[in-house]
Amino acid sequence: MRSLVLAIDQSTQGTKALLFDAGGGVVANASRPHEQYVNERGWVEHDPEEIMTNVLACARDVCKRAGVRAGEVRAVGISNQRETCLAWDRARREPLHRAIVWQCGRAKGICERLAEGSAGIPERVRSVTGMALSPYFSAAKLAWLMEEVPAVRAAAKAGTLALGTMDSWLVFKLCEGNPFVTEPSNACRTQLMDIRSGAWSEELCDVFGVPRAALAEIVPSDAVFGCTTMGGLFPEAVPVCGVLGDSQAALAAQSCVNPGDVKATYGTGSSVMMQTGSHLCESENGLVSSVAWEIGGERSYVLEGNLNYTGAVITWLRDGLRLIEGPDEVEGLISQANPDDRAYFVPAFTGLGAPWWDSDATGLLTGVTRTTGRAEVVKACAESIPYQVSDVIDALRADTGLAVGSLRADGGVTRNGYLMQLQADLTGADVVVSDLRELSAAGAAHVAGLSAGVWDRNVIYESLGRTTFSPAMGEPRRSERLAGWHDAVRRAMAR
Repeated sequence: MRSLVLAIDQSTQGTKALLFDAGGGVVANASRPHEQYVNERGWVEHDPEEIMTNVLACARDVCKRAGVRAGEVRAVGISNQRETCLAWDRARREPLHRAIVWQCGRAKGICERLAEGSAGIPERVRSVTGMALSPYFSAAKLAWLMEEVPAVRAAAKAGTLALGTMDSWLVFKLCEGNPFVTEPSNACRTQLMDIRSGAWSEELCDVFGVPRAALAEIVPSDAVFGCTTMGGLFPEAVPVCGVLGDSQAALAAQSCVNPGDVKATYGTGSSVMMQTGSHLCESENGLVSSVAWEIGGERSYVLEGNLNYTGAVITWLRDGLRLIEGPDEVEGLISQANPDDRAYFVPAFTGLGAPWWDSDATGLLTGVTRTTGRAEVVKACAESIPYQVSDVIDALRADTGLAVGSLRADGGVTRNGYLMQLQADLTGADVVVSDLRELSAAGAAHVAGLSAGVWDRNVIYESLGRTTFSPAMGEPRRSERLAGWHDAVRRAMAR
């Protein structure tokens, strides 16, 4: 009988399910997209019930494809989109509003009000959480739900309110007894957890107006969160025993366990993350400190730069501008573009994240000339991805004094060889691309497999193939291109 680990990766665009065998190989996978609700103000929402339905459907699909028999699935791991948060009624087990997605900037006014209303609040938030006061994180979003949704306030008054991130919602709905739990890699991204103690901050709960009683219990990342039959798929309940935010899950899958190890996940947005081990490193260059995980009784920290729009820029080229029919066209169009065209695109659709943190910045296409056409615009938009990541790598170097000689990369954008080569050229570091794109799922599976005793080391990482892109661009050319990019960013911020 096989020993299998089921990994659920609930991401911004959809849900994936992967089955890993005891040797770390992928047995089968399945995926389903979910609706992106974006209104005229740019607010972004997801339907939590649709996501839950897709999780169960993907689990059924992948088990059917793999011909799974009773007892073969030994553990379930979950990775999830971070900062996306929601409110639900614990008694009725129903959402009280759509989930507010991490990209959504609706809570900008709440952050501005807090910053203006009380001296020292931004500094205090950063000191306690390692993060700048921003609508990007969950706390201000949860404050918005408390202020704007009557059903949320009613549930708080009745004592049945649950406020949480997507991991808590999935565990609550999937597991017997409806446990209400989360773990440090997700909890720290709410901007309500004290990053040093690993507990909820009563002070910040008061600042944001979020009831402490409505927050989940924080347990280790490799704890048994609960047991699930996956809606009757398994004849006996299987432990959910590995949960991580998607970026930290990719870090685990890439075996970035030593201080100075760096990875970049190219998803809808991107997370560029450096492992700092047991040392909490506080940034002076626009990055944030986070918990990597708590595994085996030990907590690890990271420095991280978050970019709101990377892979989403490619989606915008397809769905918004209709310049491409799919991501596979991008590399070919880039090869057709005039190599001397100096158009730059800054994807500040909802402001800029790390290392700039300017919520007022707007998107900007600049450097356009008469010869700039479709191919050049696509090239400029796609190149904004490695430019942004390069700036975060420079900030990591400045904060830590460590030399970044290698960047471990994963995600859909890594299929584009031109962009990965440009990434190596801009950062001056080898870019090592995994042949498995679903590394968030792999990281969740790794932790769950460790917890359940399916393996005793990172067999998934050991089984992966990799492609390395090494720097090849001369320094004068590199400096010239980065100078043009930074000029474009300054223009976007000045608007």
